[in-house]
Amino acid sequence: MNEDVFNMQIRKFLKRVGIQSQREIEKSVRDALESGQLTGSETLNAKVELSVTELGVEHTISDTIRLE
Repeated sequence: MNEDVFNMQIRKFLKRVGIQSQREIEKSVRDALESGQLTGSETLNAKVELSVTELGVEHTISDTIRLE
């Protein structure tokens, strides 16, 4: 295994996850604010579930996102 290639592949994957996740959250929050579903002072519960089927990896990361 080439450690440098492996490391770069992981970083590429995580960058894609991060960028796409941020865009989706931002869009959803904007839509919810516009529709009145959110007021803008909420704290949102967020969760990401990571799985790598071939390795049997199942990992969950939970946190909160404050809007104010």
